[in-house]
Amino acid sequence: MAGANGIAAVLGLAVVLAAALHTACAAGGRHDYRKALSKSILYFEAQRSGQLPGSQRITWRANSGLLDGKANGVRNPMQCNRELDPNLHIFVDLVGGYYDAGDNVKFGLPMAFTVTMMSWSVLEYGEQMAAAGELGHAMEAVKWGTDYFLKAHPEPNVLYGEVGDGYSDHNCWQRPEDMTTSRQAYRLDPQHPGSDLAGETAAAMAAASLVFRRSNPGYANQLVQHSKQLFEFADKYRGRYDSSITVARNYYGSYSGYGDELLWAAAWLYQATNELHYLDYLANSADALGGTGWSINQFGWDVKYPGVQILAAKILLQGGKQAGGAHADVLRRYQQKADLFACACLGKAGATNVPRTPGGLMYHQRWNNIQFVTSASFLLASYSDHLAAARRAVKCPSGAGAAQPSELLALAKSQVDYILGSNPRATSYMVGYGTTYPQQAHHRGASIVSIKASPSFSLAHHHHHHEVAATAIKSDNQTSLPFPSHASPIEIDQNATASWTQSGKTYHRYAVTVTNRSGKTVHELHIGVSKLYGRLWGLDKARYGYVFPAWLTSLPAGKSASFVYIHAAPPADVWVTGYKLV
Repeated sequence: MAGANGIAAVLGLAVVLAAALHTACAAGGRHDYRKALSKSILYFEAQRSGQLPGSQRITWRANSGLLDGKANGVRNPMQCNRELDPNLHIFVDLVGGYYDAGDNVKFGLPMAFTVTMMSWSVLEYGEQMAAAGELGHAMEAVKWGTDYFLKAHPEPNVLYGEVGDGYSDHNCWQRPEDMTTSRQAYRLDPQHPGSDLAGETAAAMAAASLVFRRSNPGYANQLVQHSKQLFEFADKYRGRYDSSITVARNYYGSYSGYGDELLWAAAWLYQATNELHYLDYLANSADALGGTGWSINQFGWDVKYPGVQILAAKILLQGGKQAGGAHADVLRRYQQKADLFACACLGKAGATNVPRTPGGLMYHQRWNNIQFVTSASFLLASYSDHLAAARRAVKCPSGAGAAQPSELLALAKSQVDYILGSNPRATSYMVGYGTTYPQQAHHRGASIVSIKASPSFSLAHHHHHHEVAATAIKSDNQTSLPFPSHASPIEIDQNATASWTQSGKTYHRYAVTVTNRSGKTVHELHIGVSKLYGRLWGLDKARYGYVFPAWLTSLPAGKSASFVYIHAAPPADVWVTGYKLV
C-alpha cells in the first residue's frame, strides 16, 4: 500500500500552524509560526494541476494535465481491459485540482480530505491567518480544490474520483508538464457507488461554502447545492469507492469503510446550512454508522471518526435548542469518544495511549507518520478552543482524571515545534524553514531540473520512492490502537484455560469471549490487542486492530464469539476499537 504519501500529509501542518499562531502571536515562542504557515501553504501551489494562474508563486511549475478528462475517454471502472468501450467516449473537463505529491495522479479521497481540513482551519483560525497575511493564500488553496470538485461532479449522481493510475504512474518519474502516462479518468455513479469518496467530497464543499459565505456568496451557494446532491448520492447508493474504482485500492484504500464519511458530511452540511435534518442524520445514524461505536486515536484521509466526534461535541458545547433537545444524549456519547481521543493523545487513556518517539512525537506508524500527528494536533487545538469557551474540561478514563483545554493546546504546540526543529536531530521537517531542512518538496518536478530551465522532455525511472514505502507499510500495518470503550454494550471476558512449562518458561492459553450485550446486531466489530507476545487464533489482522473471520460478519444480540492466544505472560490487553450497531 503505497498510499497516503500525498497532499494530505502536508495539509495538517498548515492547519496546525494556524492554530499555533494563536498560542504565540508574533514570534513569542522559539519558532516563527508566521513564516512556517506561509511556507506550508506554498506547498499547495507546488501541487497544482491544470492551467496555472498569473499569481503562481512556485515558478518551477508550468501548466500540465490540460487534457484531463478528454485524453482517452472515461472507462467504466468495472471494465478491466485496456480497450475503451466505444460507447464510453464521454468527454468531461477535469482540468485542475491537485496532484498527490510524489505522484502525478489526482486521487479524489485525500484531495477532498485536504480541502475539508484546509477549510476547517480557515473557519477556526482565519483571523490569525489574516493577521499573518496568509488568509488570501489559504482561501486560494481551498478554491483550487473546490473548482475542480465542481467539474468532477457534472450531474447529481456522477462523481469523477481519479485521473491517472498509480501503477503506470509509478513506473515513470516524470515532471507533470511532460506526462506520457495514462490520464484515464474513473467515475462513480449509481451502478458504481462510493459513499466514502462522495461523502468526503460533500464535506469538502460544505466546509468550503462557509469559507466563501461572506466574500463570494454565489460561489458558496453553488458549493452547498453540489454538497447536498453528493451527500444524497453517497447515502442512497451505498458502497466503498475502492470497490468501484479498484485502481485506487493499493494507494488510498477505504479501510474504515464509508460510515465515518457519511456522518462527517452530515456534520459539515449541518454547519453550512443549519438545516435540522442533517443534525437528525448525525444523531439517528450514530449507532448504525459507527459514530458512537468507534473509538480510535488516529485521524486522517481514511478514518474520520475522531473528527466527527469533535464536531458533534462542538455542537453540544455551543448549546442551542437542538443540542439541548432531542439529541443531547447522542451528542454526549459522541463527546465521550472525543474525550477519549484527546486522552489517548495526551497519554491519559491507559493501554491505548498513542505511543511517543523518544523525542516526544506522537507515533502512529513507521512510514509517513507526521500526517497523523498534524491532523490529530489540529483536532486537539480546535477541541481545546471550544472546551475553553464553554469552560469545560476533558474527562479521561478511570484514574486519569480530567484534562484542561490548555493541556490539549500545549500538546498540539509541542508537536508543531517538534516538526519545525525542536527534536533530537535539530532538523526541521519543513522545506525552507529553519537552519537544517529537506531541500526538495515532495513533488516530481522538485527533483528534476525545472521545466523553465530545461524545457526538453525529462524522463527518469525511479525505483525507491514507493517501493520502500510499500514494504515499510506492509511489514507494519499496525495502527496505533484505540481505547477501551467505557460502558460499552460489548463485553470482553478473558480466562486462562491451560498452563504448561516448556524449557523453563510457563505458557498460558487464554480464551477470550466477546459478547454483544446490546439489543441490536453488531457489525464490523474491531478488536484491539496489545501486550501480546505469542500467537493468536480466531481473529484476522486488519488495518485498525483485529476482526473476526469473514464467515462471522455480525454478532446478533446476546450472542458471543471467541478467540484464543498463547504466550508466557499475564493476559494481554484486549478492548473494542469499533463497531456498528444495527
